[in-house]
Amino acid sequence: MFRFFENLVDPYVPYQPSDTPPTKLWPFIKDYSQPFKKVFLAAAVLSVVVAIIEVALIYYMGRVVDVMSNGTPEEVFQTYGLELILIALFILVIRPLIQGLDVAILNNGILPNYGTLFRWRAHRHVLRQSVGWFENDFAGRIANRIMQAPPAAGEAVFQVFDAITFSLAYLIGAVILLAGADMRLAIPLIIWFALYALLMSWTMKRVGPASKATSNARSMITGRIVDSYTNIHSVKLFAHHDAEVDFAKDAIEKMRKTFAAEMRIYTLMDVMLVTLNGFLIVGVVGWAIWLWATGAASIGAVAAAAALTLRLNAMTGWIMWALSTFFQSLGVVSEGLETIAQPIKLIDKPDAKTLVAGQGAIEFDSVTHHYGRGSGGIGDLNLTVKPGERVGLVGRSGAGKTTLVKLLLRFYDVEGGQITIDGQNVSHVTQDSLRSQIGMVSQDSSLLHRSVRDNILYGDPDASHEDMVRAAQKAQAHEFIQTLEDPEGRKGYDAHVGERGVKLSGGQRQRIALARVMLKDAPILVLDEATSALDSEVEAAIQDTLYGVMEGKTVIAIAHRLSTIAHMDRIVVLEDGKIVEDGNHQALLAKGGLYAGFWTRQSGGFINTEAAE
Repeated sequence: MFRFFENLVDPYVPYQPSDTPPTKLWPFIKDYSQPFKKVFLAAAVLSVVVAIIEVALIYYMGRVVDVMSNGTPEEVFQTYGLELILIALFILVIRPLIQGLDVAILNNGILPNYGTLFRWRAHRHVLRQSVGWFENDFAGRIANRIMQAPPAAGEAVFQVFDAITFSLAYLIGAVILLAGADMRLAIPLIIWFALYALLMSWTMKRVGPASKATSNARSMITGRIVDSYTNIHSVKLFAHHDAEVDFAKDAIEKMRKTFAAEMRIYTLMDVMLVTLNGFLIVGVVGWAIWLWATGAASIGAVAAAAALTLRLNAMTGWIMWALSTFFQSLGVVSEGLETIAQPIKLIDKPDAKTLVAGQGAIEFDSVTHHYGRGSGGIGDLNLTVKPGERVGLVGRSGAGKTTLVKLLLRFYDVEGGQITIDGQNVSHVTQDSLRSQIGMVSQDSSLLHRSVRDNILYGDPDASHEDMVRAAQKAQAHEFIQTLEDPEGRKGYDAHVGERGVKLSGGQRQRIALARVMLKDAPILVLDEATSALDSEVEAAIQDTLYGVMEGKTVIAIAHRLSTIAHMDRIVVLEDGKIVEDGNHQALLAKGGLYAGFWTRQSGGFINTEAAE
């Protein structure tokens, strides 16, 4: 039975992703709610039916009082016995079935699937953002919004059908019931409702912004705490425990103040609500008693009015809290939209084609990129790399080496000029096809918090176990992998490496990253300080393998350790985003320029990049 309701909507139903999703709250929720339209309609109808049944029961209790006062028990049972039995059967059988159906659609059909759909689509959208987008935010805050917004959206939807629709139908039914007994009984109820609506309006105008502020403060706490945990080595190394505690405390205190401001609203709401409900009880029940005393209303009408007002008195607090929860949830979703509704700026062109693999010729044609700042990065750079050519990039920190590589991978779009691979503009092909043709090992060789096997097979998920092991052996990683064991008892290639590979040494992480790229076997190879984390003995052992992997590939290698690029076909020296020298190792030494100065001053094979020329 549960599966039927749980399968009413497929949260992973195919859809057309949008690069520019709605940034306004209601259009965004409407867009995500499309697969639920029929289920929402059913939930609304059932909620109204349940409310009608509840009001009808109160009406019938008043009728029972009148019936009982109109004769002896024998006469009552003889006249109304069948009616009472049918009503009892309805209460025992039909009412639970209808309410069960209502609850099942809400709890089993909507809640699990709506949050899942929301989180799935939000995660897909965020993953499509550019590297630069992620570099401008806390990973913890992004993740917190992905985790908070979907359940908040589900809670908002739940309250619409569980409380708001039900309460509106119930209130309308109550007015009709009282007006049916005596039109004057509906007057205090209508006055109360008007005042109640004003109270709700006052509350909701303040709850939404207050909730958004609280949610934003909560996300900031998560971002700062995750930042400390992620960089725990730096925290411990520099003995900044107290500084990190204070850094988090600032965010925690802001959260306390924003939450306290939000709670003030609820306290005022509660006090005013109790006062209003007192008016409701005295106004409706008192008037009903006065009408009975004048002979204008029956005892049953008084009983129904009393039951109805007491029920509304109990409901109003629930309704107000439901509405507060509704707007509070909308505040959380609204805060989440600051992340999950941001447009994708680095996108494939509508007519983007798949990059056709060729020989790997690369050309940078008058390329300019300053990260939108007008300075830094690279400017008007021209560089041609022939198919199969191995080119080393050298330069001081900030010279533009990494920028060049990021533009080749299209982590950023060039601001001027173009980059082509085998004559194909990288901005005119799909990003996935471009990056599938480039293998890269960076200086920061962070790994996924998964098994060694998963990390190496990231290079080629379809590779066999034997291919994976061969790649690990080439990268001088197989032997140490065999000795690994994680706290869960998983060993070897099944051992998990921890967040960003923290359970491994820098050299071990680098070798797994090398194995991953070797398994990928892309025609273009980019090495950004690929052996910087290796000790001299391991580097020497892997050097021949690395040069073997380079055979037949177009290679761009960034290095401060000049020994790793001395045997390259060409060495390109960058300074302030421009090429200042270009030639092989011997030619550049003979030239006596910037490269020769680096070579002369290097200590242990590293460039003194901070030294002035």
